[in-house]
This record gives sequence, C-alpha cells and structure tokens, in this order.
Amino acid sequence: MPRLLRRVARTAVVAGTATAVSGRVSRRQSGRWAQQDEQQQASGQPQAAAPAPPPAPPADDMSGKIEQLKELGELKAQGVLSEEEFEAQKRKILG
Repeated sequence: MPRLLRRVARTAVVAGTATAVSGRVSRRQSGRWAQQDEQQQASGQPQAAAPAPPPAPPADDMSGKIEQLKELGELKAQGVLSEEEFEAQKRKILG
C-alpha cells in the first residue's frame, strides 16, 4: 500500500510541475508576442497578415459546417487567426 501511495504522489507532483511549467511558458510566449505587436504598432510597420485558412469544400450538410468551424477554432486557438478573422470566416461558413 505505501508503494502505491508513493507512486500516486510522485505522479501528482510530476503532473503538477508539468502543468505549472507549461502555463508559465505559455504566458511568457503570449507576453513576448504582445510586446512584439506593440513594437510594430509603435514603429508603424504593418503586421504580417495571417495566412488564410485553406479553402474548404462546399458543405451543404451541417456536419461539414461543424467540422469547418472546429478547424477554425483550432486555428484561432493556435494564434493563426485573430478574433476578427475568425468571426469573418465563421460568417462565411454559416452563410
């Protein structure tokens, strides 16, 4: 029984540490990107346009539209699409 508790405790510590490190890395990267955006805006340089999502095949059925929306959501979560670009593409899909 003590062996099992030790394993559970070790797993919890490793998982907690990984989560904390991952969160910190994510926050630092977000901060760096925000800082770069501010510097570009201050210097008057135009921002690089995000690549447009690949054209999706026409989907008349709702499941195709749902899949397209999921892909858009993933692109937004990855930071490829801004909120405005996401909303514009969503409007196109939903018609």
